[in-house]
Amino acid sequence: MTNATGIAMAPVSTSPLARLRFALLGSVAALVIAACGGGAQTVENPVTNVAPPASYQGPPPATADIQSFKLNLWDNIQMGNRCGGCHNEQTGQLPLFARHDDVNLAYEAANTVANLGQPSDSRLVLKVGGGHNCWLTDSNACADIMTTWIENWAGSAGTGGRQIVLQPPPLLDPGSSKSYANATVGNFATLVHEPILLEYCAGCHSSSAPTSQQPYFAEGDANVAFEAAKSKMDLDDPASSRFVIRLGNEFHNCWDVGCAQAAGEMEAAILAFANTVPLTEVDPDLVISKALRLVDGTIASGGNRYENSQIALWEFKTGSGTVAFDTSGVEPAIDLNFFGEVAWFGGWGVTIGGGKLQGSTAASKKLYDMILATGEYSIEAWVIPANVTQEMARIVSYSAGDDARNFTLQQTLYNYEFRHRSTETSLNGDPQLSTPDADEVLQATLQHVVATYSPVEGRKIYVNGVLVTQLDPVAPGSMADWQDTFALVFGNEVSSDGLFQGTIRLAAIHNRALTPEQVVQNFDVGVGEKFFLLFSISDVIGVADSYILFEVAQFDTYGYLFAEPRFITLGSAPAVEGVPLEGMYIGVNGAESPVGQSYGNLIATLSSSAFGEMGQALSALGAVLPLEKGPQDDEFFLSFDRLGDQTHVRVGDPSLVVIESDILPRAQRIGVRTFDEINATMAAVTGVDPETPAVDMTFQNLRQSLPAIENPQAFLSSHQVAIAQLAIEYCNALVDGPQAASFFGGFNFGLAPSVAYAGTARNQVIDPLIDRFVGVGIQDQPDFVDIRDELGYFATDGVRPDNLIDRLLVSADNPDTRAIAKAACASVLGSAAMLVQ
Repeated sequence: MTNATGIAMAPVSTSPLARLRFALLGSVAALVIAACGGGAQTVENPVTNVAPPASYQGPPPATADIQSFKLNLWDNIQMGNRCGGCHNEQTGQLPLFARHDDVNLAYEAANTVANLGQPSDSRLVLKVGGGHNCWLTDSNACADIMTTWIENWAGSAGTGGRQIVLQPPPLLDPGSSKSYANATVGNFATLVHEPILLEYCAGCHSSSAPTSQQPYFAEGDANVAFEAAKSKMDLDDPASSRFVIRLGNEFHNCWDVGCAQAAGEMEAAILAFANTVPLTEVDPDLVISKALRLVDGTIASGGNRYENSQIALWEFKTGSGTVAFDTSGVEPAIDLNFFGEVAWFGGWGVTIGGGKLQGSTAASKKLYDMILATGEYSIEAWVIPANVTQEMARIVSYSAGDDARNFTLQQTLYNYEFRHRSTETSLNGDPQLSTPDADEVLQATLQHVVATYSPVEGRKIYVNGVLVTQLDPVAPGSMADWQDTFALVFGNEVSSDGLFQGTIRLAAIHNRALTPEQVVQNFDVGVGEKFFLLFSISDVIGVADSYILFEVAQFDTYGYLFAEPRFITLGSAPAVEGVPLEGMYIGVNGAESPVGQSYGNLIATLSSSAFGEMGQALSALGAVLPLEKGPQDDEFFLSFDRLGDQTHVRVGDPSLVVIESDILPRAQRIGVRTFDEINATMAAVTGVDPETPAVDMTFQNLRQSLPAIENPQAFLSSHQVAIAQLAIEYCNALVDGPQAASFFGGFNFGLAPSVAYAGTARNQVIDPLIDRFVGVGIQDQPDFVDIRDELGYFATDGVRPDNLIDRLLVSADNPDTRAIAKAACASVLGSAAMLVQ
């Protein structure tokens, strides 16, 4: 196999990026990712058990492809509550792809609105994705399901299944932008937070609300609210802000002036705030690529997954509401409702703190019907366990309660466990299959877990593509004792007494036992919302269709992950030889990011002769950058110290330069605490139990946003935001809890703030915060006097002007005594005094 320039291509590797192959799409140059037909061998189609519509009495399908169309697409869309309500021979709405009289004629019409080469680009998908007759509350879920139905039809037609096509992006120069890096919390609080969000939104979007809903942009603490509100405001076009659209177009929670005026007031508030933010202009001296937003790239998620036997799939893409949709396309869909403490995880996923996700027993019966039809199955999940201390914690369970189940995948300490009901086990699936205790396979990090059962080989558990269990000690038996009245539940037991705390990024059920090759194939694909971004450098090096390719993901709610940059050319672009590249940096919203610059010391020579299957690899490093406006609005570009014959000399910009070796010995003596160390430290110094529900839920939500390594050079602004939020939650628990009286030495929280913090009384709050959180007389800690004076310590000569407590006392009409103590607590607890070690 060769690319468009005739260069031989290497065999497909297991790297996600290495599954790209060069191809032409019509007359347009494109890159194609190898689809389900590549990788592990695929032989079976799903056993759907969905009977053909009883109403169809027309001519039989004339060809095998028409039969495939009928089984995979027509049977799913011909109902009256879907396309069949209009696009039929009786109503006459063209095209008649859901007509009931002749499936052969419906097939002809469907070929005008379905793209078998790229199902996601089908007119059918674009229509339902735009909200046209979507049968769910989420049009994106309808689009995913419609795509799957067309993919199944296309796969049977021999087109190779799911594909991802990369086409050349639009060529746009990086634009000037207003960045939150130049905004102040004070202006946000004065112009948006206090007059609008606190006034009208705090009834729901606050952690203290009776029915609290995330994001908490109406939190009393303006710092927390600001972080949550950033993605809802468009500083460059306030009228396009999500806040404004939610009121004006979707009529959500409009106050007494009516939705149109409420939207106008919101827009005016955001505009006033935006006017306080200076415009960031792109430095004209930089050597730069063209610009892209994340959503301008091609979705890379799910490509090459083995899905031939998949009967249920949850990718958790919706990101709002209280339903996680089954987008497998296999009816009936097992949509999962949220109960209790369940929150959406940025970049696709759900975090379970004290609740569960559960489907109906009627929809869950699909598992009984379709698994018993084959006699085998697999449970697949990408999970992040919250800790390694929970026991009998149900991750995925098809059960009736604590004593009866068909199957369960669960956690006990460092082990994954698989319980399966058969004629050789109890009605509760015992004895269970467990990963070996000594191996400590389960860790509190992102892991791919697959549990399989077959009547020949029994039960197996794979973690990150590796078989981790020995031979099943129990004979396989049969599933004759399974029950069809159980419900599928994630993160708990149906009876709510098997709580799993952690995050689920993806889950799937297959009615076949996946082979080891298929497990590896799905592990290699990865998980989450990922994009391929093609940054054009054609105008810099003078060669058309030349790009730097990145795989980019929304890493979590607060950051992006850039990975594996490569140089590629598309189509019939001329060969490139000997083009120097030195120092590559990632820019966001008009300026180079001050953090996450992993490629500052990159030196390469761009050359077509160095192309492998995926072009020329430039680096194996990744880079994490903070999320500013959100994936819809953040605009990225690349800059270079040298690219071709253009250069940029950096002067006085040490934040973007990798540390030189002569200062490494000093850096090695300093580190930052990692996520579990931060949580344990905050618990120890405050005396708050880390398992306190509100604290633990916050930690699980923020876990991936906290530092993962001790290197201070890898510390990001998004890390500090997460630390501040966790500190606030610990301080909430401390000040509102029973230990407050002893911790603060009898400070009277019942008094009005002006009285409670008068004179030396305030020192009863400040002294224990410094003693417990910072320490006194420690050589490398901040100066005691500096900290206490900044907080507002009352000494013999009074207090330092403009201190924290005095600012809080005058910051609101009715300041709260406890809230002031929480703010002082969080400012010390979330500081470098706790973080640096």
